Amino acid sequence: MGVSAYLKLSIVVALVTIALKTGAWWLTSSVGLLSDAMESVVNLAGAMFALAMVIIAARPPDEDHPFGHHKAEYFSSGFEGTLIFAAALAIIWAAVGRLLAPQPLERLGLGLALSVLSSVLNGVLAWGMLKKAREHRSVALEADARHLFTDVWTSAGVVIGLLAVAATGWLWLDPLLAIAVAANVAREGWSLVRRSADGLMDRAVEPAVQQQIDAVLAGFAHPTTLRFDHVSTRRAGQRLFVDLHMHMPPGWTLQRAAALRSSVEQALMAEVPGLRATIQLLPMDVEAHFDDQAERVL
Repeated sequence: MGVSAYLKLSIVVALVTIALKTGAWWLTSSVGLLSDAMESVVNLAGAMFALAMVIIAARPPDEDHPFGHHKAEYFSSGFEGTLIFAAALAIIWAAVGRLLAPQPLERLGLGLALSVLSSVLNGVLAWGMLKKAREHRSVALEADARHLFTDVWTSAGVVIGLLAVAATGWLWLDPLLAIAVAANVAREGWSLVRRSADGLMDRAVEPAVQQQIDAVLAGFAHPTTLRFDHVSTRRAGQRLFVDLHMHMPPGWTLQRAAALRSSVEQALMAEVPGLRATIQLLPMDVEAHFDDQAERVL
């Protein structure tokens, strides 16, 4: 399945888990299970928005967006993080009210069974989504997958807490557990918002990818006839970019220089799928200086 197919499946699973967790809350009157159900609503909204952004990101370059629409995926991550913050606040509001006025829990066994079933569905889907996200370098799919994993751990914590309530009779554990869930949800939301902002500010590629690029350039470099400098990288959604200067002897013909540049570009793109290289040709005795960019020489 592709990225869009996984997000569509995520929407279906979110609807199923909302039904299961809402049923669990209705049966038990547990505010902890209510908080778990509210997070699933966020999963649904996040998956729908992520699907929309992935569709936009897949659009080809146009006159207004000559470099493509790849950064649209970062809006998905930021939107989902904002939704998670809103869910955390709603959970805390409900939990504080229940903490001040504890209520007995009912039909706990069936409610917990429904919660565990929804967690299994989310866990299986999240594992597949994360694997696909790494394969396609999809920020939107990864954000949705990580949120689902958070939902799984949240549900596990709720189940353990409610078992403790059943064993001890301490009703205040239920709202306290919901507040702990809200704190964990807010932490995940902050992580997604920060990742989104980082991507929109043209973050460099990962160190492992940078090492691949450096290794390719080092294979072409020669102390006296060819060197590379001002190597800079950035990521825009699934697309990776590298810009650099290639220095060669001033006596080389343009045809020879262009042929070598083509070879370097092909080698870079073969080593790093999804990479777009921009190489400026310069003679050995000409240097280009930029005040806002650290020089990288190979």
